[in-house]
Amino acid sequence: MKIRLLLALTSLTALGAFAVSALADDVAVLRLRAGNQVERVILEFYEDAAPVTVANFKKLAASRFYNGTAIHRAYPHLMLQGGDPLSKKKDNSGVGTGGPGYTLPPEIGRKHIAGAVAAARLPDKINPARRSNGSQFYITLQPMPNLDGQYTVFGRVIDGQAALDKISQMHTDTNDTPVDRVVIESVHIVPREAAAAGEPQPNRFHRLFQRLF
Repeated sequence: MKIRLLLALTSLTALGAFAVSALADDVAVLRLRAGNQVERVILEFYEDAAPVTVANFKKLAASRFYNGTAIHRAYPHLMLQGGDPLSKKKDNSGVGTGGPGYTLPPEIGRKHIAGAVAAARLPDKINPARRSNGSQFYITLQPMPNLDGQYTVFGRVIDGQAALDKISQMHTDTNDTPVDRVVIESVHIVPREAAAAGEPQPNRFHRLFQRLF
């Protein structure tokens, strides 16, 4: 009996180690819709540099928090911003100020290369601790060294950069919001191999692991 129990515990430990290893190389697959045009963008994470921010993004994605939100800021060839739950509304009142109701500790270190994915935050004047918004993020479309050392960069675009640059050139209103809505239809966290194979849905094991942790 003791031997069987030991073997079972050993197997569970090995499975847990495998799961953590596998999930550490997960990527995010975003499906963006602008009118009839659908774009697929893949992000990889900097688990080592921003573990808290990455874990939070994965948690929100698993709970479908981002589904239906819109790209609410677009600067041609420079930057896109999204992740505000207020952007699900048809009107733009308050957009840019929303979040999940909490902030995140700063994990500042990585550079703003082209394709950097970083957490948005309030300015230093009212946020001297530089805590990140709990859900809003931005993607740089070119290197932006002027932002280095100020924001938490937690990932980068590994596929779909050209599509994002195209979106950045859309006509915007006086708040830099695309006039024609660009909606994040879904964000799936999947193994890197699945994303490369074009599979948008996480497998059953990953869904279970996300619910548990």
